[in-house]
Amino acid sequence: MSSFPEQLTDRFRRFKHRHFVPNADQYEELATYGQSPQVMVISCCDSRVDPETVFSAMPGELFVARNVANLVPPFEKGGLFHGVSAAIEFAVLNLRVKHIVIMGHSGCGGVKAALDQSAAIQTEAQFISRWMSMLDDARLKVLSAHQMAPKAEQLSALEREGIKTSINNLRTFPFVKEVEDKGRLSLHGAYFDIKSGDLRVLNHSRGEFFSL
Repeated sequence: MSSFPEQLTDRFRRFKHRHFVPNADQYEELATYGQSPQVMVISCCDSRVDPETVFSAMPGELFVARNVANLVPPFEKGGLFHGVSAAIEFAVLNLRVKHIVIMGHSGCGGVKAALDQSAAIQTEAQFISRWMSMLDDARLKVLSAHQMAPKAEQLSALEREGIKTSINNLRTFPFVKEVEDKGRLSLHGAYFDIKSGDLRVLNHSRGEFFSL
């Protein structure tokens, strides 16, 4: 029988002593009255990019859904299991968040797999490539616009284009479009550069990312 990772045990004890105890009243309030975050962040699973850390968020402030390459699938009713869609539905209709942020990042392994399918080890089910097929159109657009560019530049361009794709897919959800049209919900794109620590946000009218 495997034992629980010792490093996690140590870190939990540190958290309990340094963070939980000094903020016990806040945790009690959250436990009693529930959560009411104003912001949902859809970000990548990548261990180097943690939204709560990047935005210095306290418990209860961000509703976060993480998946490979921070993708939002288009609205569909088929199939049985829709984790990302369920999270969006809960955030918009139940929590009534005011903002949804799609947060991409540099050096994304999922986007790299979309650019070059030999970049990731996969099973026969091809879970990664099937998931990343959501960026097929974006990939063709990037390759057409950056034919002679180095792979690193193509990857960076596709990471940003993927954020735009997810925002467009968000608007295929009828309940998202309805509350956005009523001015009760704003959609945002953000791109975090791991090396520099720079955060760039999407200007919708210009279709470009600008540093904060």
